Amino acid sequence: MGETQLFAPHRRASGGSWLVERAAVVGFRAVSWLLARVPPGPAALVIGLAAQVSYLGWPEKRRWSNANFGHVLGLPPGHRRVRRLALRAYRTYGRYLVEIMRLPRMSREQAEALVPASELDPIEPIWRGARGGLVYTLGHVGNVDMVAAAVGARFGVNVVADDSAYAELFEDFRRDRERWGNHVIPWRNLRQIYAVLRRREMLGLLVDWGYRPDGIPVRLFDAWTTLPAGPATLAAKTGSLIVPILIRRGDDRFHVSWADPIQVASTEPAELHRATQAIADALAGAIAAAPEQWYSFKPIWPASGAEQAALEARARAMRAGHRGGAGAVDRAAPVDRAPARNPAGADGLAASASAGPEPAELAGPSVRSSGGAR
Repeated sequence: MGETQLFAPHRRASGGSWLVERAAVVGFRAVSWLLARVPPGPAALVIGLAAQVSYLGWPEKRRWSNANFGHVLGLPPGHRRVRRLALRAYRTYGRYLVEIMRLPRMSREQAEALVPASELDPIEPIWRGARGGLVYTLGHVGNVDMVAAAVGARFGVNVVADDSAYAELFEDFRRDRERWGNHVIPWRNLRQIYAVLRRREMLGLLVDWGYRPDGIPVRLFDAWTTLPAGPATLAAKTGSLIVPILIRRGDDRFHVSWADPIQVASTEPAELHRATQAIADALAGAIAAAPEQWYSFKPIWPASGAEQAALEARARAMRAGHRGGAGAVDRAAPVDRAPARNPAGADGLAASASAGPEPAELAGPSVRSSGGAR
């Protein structure tokens, strides 16, 4: 078996200099320290305005964002409603950044109070009724990190994160999460990820990292794109249920709900496509409910009509049972056309590998209950 490289979706194109890395570490810690000591409202306003300025002053990022929100609204990217929605999303993103910076200094009790307990209670009967574990699928909507902290404080959570860049910040991230009952797994540890579901535990995967031509083709809003094969593949191989999670920001808390659980009977192409399209439908519902809270600012759809047509043809092939329609999912290749979004690597992983006897196709940060067997 040939060697397969692993890439995180937000990896840097090069290792970068020691000076740049040191500046990033010192800067992140300093801003985090400051934001933990100032009122969050004014800080979010200032950083939100700065994020909006970056949208206006960064043509490439503005083009990506307008294209994404144009698909959500079903309007041309240059439409004024699209631009207004993009500006609202960047302002909300400023609030998200403040919350992330303040998160390391939050107590376990504060973290647990972030989500109403009544909204998490119904998860347990679904979990107990599953033959395997639960595979949660999520988008960058609301604040996944804050909800993970709340769930971790209540149940115990494993977070799989990229440890390949900014090692000091990764260690800070790992140490902070341990305080809430979170255990951080480096994203290359595919065997441990499989072991989570084989122990009938929980695994959460972010699925909207950005368009990859070798994912599973799905219809998302008004056009064809791809989502990673990881959730459906893992569910099929371990007998786990997929539970699409919907997060929405409230005034002072986050609200959690979910779409109908998805069973994946096999790794046959038609079954993987059916399950992944169901994930895409749930993701669209989560985004449409609060589009200004969606902060995935990378290209989510292919840019050309020819790529769209090719994806539609591949989807037809998968539904007809042809394995070639799935493409070479997440093989070693450039991951996306966007620069690194999260230098701390705190948002998660994307990996594809043949690890011994167990090929895995994964994407997104992972979350699991550490409660053990039920």
